[in-house]
Amino acid sequence: MAKCTFSTLEWLLIFLLVMMTAITVALLSLLFTTSRTIGNHKGKSTQNHPPTQGSTTTQAPPVTYTSEPPFFQNVSGYSIGRGRADCTGQVSDINLMGYSKAGQNAQGILTRLYSRAFIMAELDGSNRVVFVSIDIAMVSQRLRLEVLKRLESKYGSLYRRDNVILSGTHTHSGPAGFFQYTIFIIASEGFSNRTFEYMVNGIIKSIDIAHANMKPGKIFINKGNVDGVQINRSPYSYLQNPLSERARYSSNTDKEMVVLKMVDLNGQDLGVISWFAIHPVSMNNSNHLVNSDNMGYASYLFEQEMNRGHLPGEGPYVAAFASSNLGDVSPNIRGPHCINTGESCENFNSSCRIGGPSMCIATGPGKDMLDRTQIIGRSIYQRAKALYDSASQEVTGPLASAHQWVNMTDVTVWLNSTYTVKTCKPALGYSFAAGTIDGVGVLSFTQGKTEGDPFWDIIRDQLMGQPSEEIKKCHKPKPILLHTGELTKPHPWHPDIVDVQLITLGSLAISAIPGEFTTMSGRRLREAVQAEFASYGMQNMTVVISGLCNVYTHYITTYEENQVQRYEAASTIYGPHTLSAYIQLFRGLAKAIATDTVANLSRGPEPPFFTKLITPLILNTVDRTPAGKNFGDVLQPAKREYRVGEVAKVTFVGANPKNSAENQTHHTFLTVEKYEATSALWQVVHNDASWETRFYWHKGLLGQSSATIEWYIPATAQRGIYRIKYFGHNRKQDILKPAVMLSFEGTSSAFEVVST
Repeated sequence: MAKCTFSTLEWLLIFLLVMMTAITVALLSLLFTTSRTIGNHKGKSTQNHPPTQGSTTTQAPPVTYTSEPPFFQNVSGYSIGRGRADCTGQVSDINLMGYSKAGQNAQGILTRLYSRAFIMAELDGSNRVVFVSIDIAMVSQRLRLEVLKRLESKYGSLYRRDNVILSGTHTHSGPAGFFQYTIFIIASEGFSNRTFEYMVNGIIKSIDIAHANMKPGKIFINKGNVDGVQINRSPYSYLQNPLSERARYSSNTDKEMVVLKMVDLNGQDLGVISWFAIHPVSMNNSNHLVNSDNMGYASYLFEQEMNRGHLPGEGPYVAAFASSNLGDVSPNIRGPHCINTGESCENFNSSCRIGGPSMCIATGPGKDMLDRTQIIGRSIYQRAKALYDSASQEVTGPLASAHQWVNMTDVTVWLNSTYTVKTCKPALGYSFAAGTIDGVGVLSFTQGKTEGDPFWDIIRDQLMGQPSEEIKKCHKPKPILLHTGELTKPHPWHPDIVDVQLITLGSLAISAIPGEFTTMSGRRLREAVQAEFASYGMQNMTVVISGLCNVYTHYITTYEENQVQRYEAASTIYGPHTLSAYIQLFRGLAKAIATDTVANLSRGPEPPFFTKLITPLILNTVDRTPAGKNFGDVLQPAKREYRVGEVAKVTFVGANPKNSAENQTHHTFLTVEKYEATSALWQVVHNDASWETRFYWHKGLLGQSSATIEWYIPATAQRGIYRIKYFGHNRKQDILKPAVMLSFEGTSSAFEVVST
């Protein structure tokens, strides 16, 4: 048998192979040992808090959480998915949601509304969380329940009530009609299943897209102040908070923005989530065009920058500007002035010497509300982009989520170890009807009312019955205008069962708040949740307030702010101890996550899902054209030539735009197209999601209508030949046959854009 020999080179290679194998085994052993010393959100503290008492509860089904994560879980990064989808709904024959102003109905569109979804999962897929920011006023309970139901039917237990957060941006220029509680249906002038379905489908689609494009990546966090874009609209209420507490802060608004930057493992940009406290009310209550307001404009600018070459609403990059503790925060930084005299009306009642409270209105910078929206939105975007570009602190660590349904009308709150108070059945105070300096109410109501009015009391008692002594005593010093918690027909007027939810990504905690926290309320909750985590070994947690989540319950003020009963306090529907109740509940969620006992949390009483709701009073009618005309024909043509900075304008024979919310053959009401001579083709340069375009619908008689499209020609427009196209659907119904929606198009004559 021949003797095997090796050359010097072969011996060297064998030696190197043995050494590399030994080093690899040593490193793996060390990494495995290290991973076992890092608990999955565990601490040694045994601090206890008195339990939260509520109505009937049921034990949650077991949820599997790994107490010993696999060693590869410590490799930094997550699996990240992001998606965006249209959720605009109706843009006609429906109220806009936010100001609750009769007659403020949609009559066209300035920008589309979008659902922006982000999925973050541990690399082994064991835990994941979903955050969805939606360009709507708030998330209704019915909307969330339907979304969760459809997610379960599609994905099983992957996306659940505990790990999916739905948050509204709080634009006041989106359609209403997607609620189930009577007070909101009245404000919406009925339930619109057309808009409800459009929104649900958009939210689901955004999650589907995020789910389909998940990839390994990294998340970075950054924080910084945004100056010059907000004021406190109830400074007198803020001053009721203890001086020692106020002295810890430099401002009566929260100026800090939190930014999450998401990239793949190659550093390619994926998306961003930003949280910042500001009311999207730069568009005031005289507006009739559906749009996403200042926060939506910030998203628009960010996405256009990152998705160059794509039309608005298209492209892979997703930028969400989510709401926070915005309850008393206004973008109208010029402050309140009497519109009839010009005098300041920054007083306790927000009232003018001549004309009263209806004359006291705040405005922002710029020449009109569109200009103000863009000025505020651009400032928010620019700060977010700077924080995004400089973000270097990586978010690492396991993911966790906790959720409970709570009967907020019956929470026992422990103020200390021996003294308790309770929350109340819902009620709205007199100052609720006064509105705010961003959108005043009607009639003679003023802010700061701590006494009722016999005239309005009599009217209320005759129409709805008297509020009980129990609810009046519980809400003191609030004089009750509407005792909604005692009104049940045709359905309850306000929710009893409310979601409380907390998710964590390593050292970041996102508190899903079912309403609008004021500045100081948000500060107290953040501080309490952070302290709770710290007491169980999770130090230096960043706690974010995410507003308008899961179900809407109006405002949440501090106990001290509640005593002076301005608008926000009058709208704190569960009574003066609402904030204390939420702090107690969220501390309980934080403790469950920190001690890995989420599976032991009670599920809570499941909220109702009502089916027979009040339908809109505006009936569906057949669309008709003037004699000798067809849908889409031009009524007012464009000029032959425009200069940069001018407005190109065309009017067409139209049909009701709400038809397009049922039949989505077209995904835009308009396009602006440029003729490319080299290809002899028309290229779309703008759609109805562009801030440079406006779509106005003018309702006529007997089913006739017209549509006017405007293009504000930007400085970036290239010289050349352009045209404007209109897309719509007309409703047709023959005798004894169901209605059908027929699509149509209209095209303007070509026109030329020349330089200035």
